[in-house]
Formats: sequence, structure tokens, C-alpha cells
Amino acid sequence: MMDKHMQRCLDLAVQGRGLVGNGALVGAVLVRDTVSIAEGFHAGFGKLHAERDLLNRFTGDILPGDVLYVNLEPCCHHGKTPPCTDSILQRGIKHVVYGMRDPDTRVSGHGIEALRRAGVTVRASRDTAACEYVNRGFISVRTNGRPWITLKQARMPDGSIANMDGSPKNITSNAQNIWSHYYLRARSDAIIVGVGTIITDNPKLTIRHHEGAHQPYRIVLDPHLRLPENSRVVTDEYRERTIICTDKNTSANEVKKNALQASGVRVVSVDMHRDTFDWAQLWQALTAPADDYIGMTSVLVEGGRRTWDLFRRNGMMDEEVTLVGVPS
Repeated sequence: MMDKHMQRCLDLAVQGRGLVGNGALVGAVLVRDTVSIAEGFHAGFGKLHAERDLLNRFTGDILPGDVLYVNLEPCCHHGKTPPCTDSILQRGIKHVVYGMRDPDTRVSGHGIEALRRAGVTVRASRDTAACEYVNRGFISVRTNGRPWITLKQARMPDGSIANMDGSPKNITSNAQNIWSHYYLRARSDAIIVGVGTIITDNPKLTIRHHEGAHQPYRIVLDPHLRLPENSRVVTDEYRERTIICTDKNTSANEVKKNALQASGVRVVSVDMHRDTFDWAQLWQALTAPADDYIGMTSVLVEGGRRTWDLFRRNGMMDEEVTLVGVPS
């Protein structure tokens, strides 16, 4: 059974999903005599880390037996916020339980060492696997240079994904759609499709059936900028959450590109090798914060078939989900 205080850290951490960009999902709980007396979490990119958020909220005295639980090793470097280790030491916390080590090379065990050198008792949680799963995207970006990638496909039992004439086929049931939106779209920073899906289906690629969910980025792989200008992903109320990835050397219409950018759509130009984007460039452009863009750590690839095959062929997948429809 998972430690209830670490579970609470994770419950808090996921409240930052879709808001922390390429950062980590982190929650913190201060415990006194087995009872939580303060909580905090990383609420958004550039905002206070969970430990500082908690300590800002809790203005009481820290007692010698109080224990700080946090699902990620406290940071010890100066970034957008000062080191969390400094805050912990300044407030006199003597006991820390962490869920997993930080894979960021600027931390990676140094936060634990800094606390221990200062006399703090630091203990690893037995729930490391659960903590790593929640931050699997953050880990992947730091260790693999790319987000965590989930491939999702919907097909009929015979393998078909469209009607005989190529027109879209309604495959999944309402219950499957609800599950997919809650467990896949709402837990991913972005949804990826090829431009063919936009041309054929004109989807919105938004989260429905899940009130209050933060809408993911919508990424369209469109080397030659064929996307129709009236497509829903570039005209609806979430168009500023749309990213179009094009060939850096394409002869695509600059007027169209400029119009898309003027409407709030982000257009990213990446080198291509034959029919494939330069993966390193693509992931750098999508995961690294720039200007008002905060990056991402997890993507859900929804298709179509050429896009699925492209990702599979290049080993760009960590897990795959197939929804099988029921013939009517």
C-alpha cells in the first residue's frame, strides 16, 4: 500500500498538469505527528516550486519532529526560482522524505547531499515507481531528449480505420471516448496528428467529457503547410494552443504562415530528412520554453496511419493504446 503522505504529494502534483511546461509535477506535504499540517504544489511554469509554495502558505513554527514529504528531490540550483534546499534549511526543517531523484543534471542527488550536509535527515520513499510514473515525461525529456510518447489508435476488429471510400468511420463508443479523453488526452501535454487527419476529419483535438481539464497543445505535422486555413484547430478559441510543424526548407506560402502566426498559432520550422522531420530538432523545438511558450513533456499521437507508422518505424513510442470498436 502506498504511503498516504506521498500519495497526497502526487494528488497535489497532478494539479499542475498542462501548466508547468517542461518542468516537473511536484507536490509537498508537511506532516506533524502523522497528520498533514500544510500543503503546496508547483502550480505553473516559473511559479514557486512545491516546497516554497508550502512554506509560503505555512507561517507557523516548524517543530523538530516535523517531516516534509515531496515527490521529487528538492532542487539546489538557481533557476526561475531560488533553490528549494535553501528554503528548507532556512525554515529549520530537520526531516525530508523524497519520492524520486531529480534526473536534471543540475540536481541529480546534489539536493539530497546539500540537505544531509546541513544535518537534515533525508529518506527515500518506498513509492519511487509511482513518483517516476507521474513524472515520466519530465524524466524522458531530461534523459532521452524527447517527451514521453503514447501512440493511440482506434480500429475495428478487422483492422479498418476508415470506410471503403476513405471517408471517416465512427469507430469508438461514447464510453470509449470518455475514457480516452480522461485517461489519455487529459494526461498529455499535447496531441499530435498528421495534416492528413486535419484535411480529412477537421477535428478539434480538445478534451471533452472532463470538465475543468486544461486543454493540451495540438500539434500538426504539416511539412508543406497544406492545412486549410478554416480548419478548426486554427480558428477555434484554442488556436493559441496549436503548433504547426513545417519543413524549414519548404516553399510553402509565407503569406499563409504569417497569417497563422498573426492569429496566435505557433509555426515551428524544422529540417527534414526525406519524409521525416529531424527528430532532435523537432523535440528541441517542442520541449524547450521560448518566449511565452512553456514547452511540454508528454505527447499523445492520435494518427493517422502514416503518422503512426512514422513514429513506430523510428522507435518514437513508449506505450501504445488501441481502442477496438464494436461493429454495429
